[in-house]
Amino acid sequence: MFEPVPRELYRHPTVLVAQALLGKLLVRRTDEGDIWGRIVETEAYLARGDPGNHAARRRTERNSPLFGPPGTTYVYRTYGMHRIMNAVTQAEGTPEAILIRALEPLGGVELMRRHRRIHDLHRLARGPANVCAALGVDLAFNGHDLAQWPLILAEGDPPESAIVRTTRVGISDPQAAALELRYYLSDSPFVSRR
Repeated sequence: MFEPVPRELYRHPTVLVAQALLGKLLVRRTDEGDIWGRIVETEAYLARGDPGNHAARRRTERNSPLFGPPGTTYVYRTYGMHRIMNAVTQAEGTPEAILIRALEPLGGVELMRRHRRIHDLHRLARGPANVCAALGVDLAFNGHDLAQWPLILAEGDPPESAIVRTTRVGISDPQAAALELRYYLSDSPFVSRR
């Protein structure tokens, strides 16, 4: 039913991958059934000239998955409690990634509601921490291959709406916040912010 995206996709320029992931499916297999949603919002993080990238200063134990194989995950904790997931892009050794910012819930919605303890469909996976919470993605998925179960990035229908390019959200560094590296589907009511 779900076909992982080709690994070659992650080797294209990261800003193009950030746009290409719109419309793709993020699927989590659990003992209670599959949970999935359509990616409607992403952000690119680049190796050069991007102070928002966790590897901008140097490689550390925390950010080392960013240097890993393309098509793997970089999952980290923010504010001491929320988990955030990125898809690593580029060749090994080049720390670039795509933050998955929002999903349109499509399957396993009742499981998402239980994970998030809310009912509102539009809020289930709006924002990167909510994406991880809704799908039950935790730090155990750090470095996970997105072509392997129980978490895959799968093919989906091409977007029918325009792609909006804008500045990133929730970054305190003014230079990093000013970069237009955030992409979302213009007609989606599931994006985190317009």
